Amino acid sequence: PLSHLRVIDLTRARAGPTVARQFADWGADVIMVESPQLANELTGGRDGSDFQNLHRNKRSIMLDFKRDDCRAVFLDLVRNADVLLENFRPDVKHRLKIDYETLHQINPKLVYGSISGFGEDGPNALRPGVDQIAQGYGGLMSVTGLPGQGPVRVGIAITDTGAGLYATIGVLMALVERQITGKGRWIRTSLLQSGIAMLDFQAARWLVDQDLPPQEGNQQPAVGLANGVIPVQ
Repeated sequence: PLSHLRVIDLTRARAGPTVARQFADWGADVIMVESPQLANELTGGRDGSDFQNLHRNKRSIMLDFKRDDCRAVFLDLVRNADVLLENFRPDVKHRLKIDYETLHQINPKLVYGSISGFGEDGPNALRPGVDQIAQGYGGLMSVTGLPGQGPVRVGIAITDTGAGLYATIGVLMALVERQITGKGRWIRTSLLQSGIAMLDFQAARWLVDQDLPPQEGNQQPAVGLANGVIPVQ
């Protein structure tokens, strides 16, 4: 269903490639732009299970943004793209001149998707973010694990995956809107935002009822909450 779309993937690590993978799996022409400095950065190399898992169904090109000829190739890709995905820190993408404002002038129809650790502005905007920090900072670790054992991280990179899926929804929404307006949009999310969003009813317990959720162990507290019963540990 997405075979009519071309996606430029500038992302690294896990959250950004998760977005690109959704589009690639649904048939979009996804072009992963790799740099000489970051080639084979994942454990296991290009043939490793994690690289193949994250980057399946994509095409790849290596470009060095410090070279004028490579930048010209990149701008040609942007002119003919529907979506661009990136997870650079704000200062880095402005220095490389691959920020939304710059690329929007080149292709006004471009939907530009950004994932950061802590958001595009604010006191932590320039901090690099990783899943484990976002899990703790956003509160997921406080409700994970057996009662009394101390904060426990979820066994997968859940804020990476969550941010990737939330960003995918946002990009798809912007593509639907573009059919009406003819213009692209800047979509932004972060590991921290996705972690807080996934707290769901646990966050609502505090925000609405001022009930601080404990570590839940293996039970499903929402069942008791739906019946007006607070589970007893």
